[in-house]
Amino acid sequence: MTNYERIEKAIVFIKQNFKEQPNLEEIAKQVYLSPFHFQRIFKDWAGVTPKKFVQFLSINHAKQLLKQNLSLLDAAFETGLSGSSRLHDLFITIEGMTPGEYKNGGEFLCINYSFTHSPFGEIIIASTHKGICHVSFIENRNYSLKILKSEFPNAIFQESDNEIKQNISKIFLLNWYDLPKVKLHLKGTEFQLKVWEALLNIPFGSVSTYSNIANKIKLPKSSRVVGNAVAHNPVAYLIPCHRVIKSNGEFGNYHWGPTKKEIIIGWENAKLQTLNSLIAY
Repeated sequence: MTNYERIEKAIVFIKQNFKEQPNLEEIAKQVYLSPFHFQRIFKDWAGVTPKKFVQFLSINHAKQLLKQNLSLLDAAFETGLSGSSRLHDLFITIEGMTPGEYKNGGEFLCINYSFTHSPFGEIIIASTHKGICHVSFIENRNYSLKILKSEFPNAIFQESDNEIKQNISKIFLLNWYDLPKVKLHLKGTEFQLKVWEALLNIPFGSVSTYSNIANKIKLPKSSRVVGNAVAHNPVAYLIPCHRVIKSNGEFGNYHWGPTKKEIIIGWENAKLQTLNSLIAY
């Protein structure tokens, strides 16, 4: 049995039995490996540990149950967890919010949003009291606002031309010296947050590859999973997912279209050359 066949068999077993919350030893036994050896090759192939994979399946199942208006306790039991406290811990770890907050759709959460222009078209910006939670290039204001509200259908939304909008404009003007530290309020898995943090370290005017990002986060065989996390970046441009290209030099896909990605990379490169020329002069 090859490592690929072992991982495939293990994933099938986990999907069929996640409600039993199988532990590492039980899963490793299915593919005739020691727990230590199995965990190492599973993480190399899947990008996460077997325990984390079980958690992802569990929380996705619990989210569907909560959407059906099951109580927190019933959702926990139906997911194979011992009680609502374990469901609470799981949501905090994976989603960055409590199951109650997820079920309530952001009830009592106030989200300010505004529209502004960038060199690459109009954008929508949204923020909570903790920081920016959403930036997206848009073509239709009503549709973009509908997408934003679908994330937290019970939150309080208000249009506001606040300081955050002004800071975003300064970023596109490259006026960083007059810019307070921009704070982000992100909701994502631990793996996604790790990838987004790596994206923040790609210098302006530079590019990196999915495999380089995988190496940066010490998961060298997780390029495919890295690509998925990059695609789910909730904050356009500020978290520079546009600076990630394929290893063969192709620009690859982009949530807001490959043409926009090419334009942004070209614009940044031109600006960097101009800045370098001014410094040299």
